[in-house]
Amino acid sequence: MNSVQYNLIKHKLGLLNLAVELGNVSRACKVMGFSRDTFYRYQATRDEGGI
Repeated sequence: MNSVQYNLIKHKLGLLNLAVELGNVSRACKVMGFSRDTFYRYQATRDEGGI
């Protein structure tokens, strides 16, 4: 895995972790500048076994 892939994965996991920490998906998305649709796509990918 190269550093670009690593940074992208780290950023995606950061959004998922922030949502858990805040207990609010909308707020986490607003803070990180993502749409809720993007959050739920990241979450579905993680739940299927990958990121």
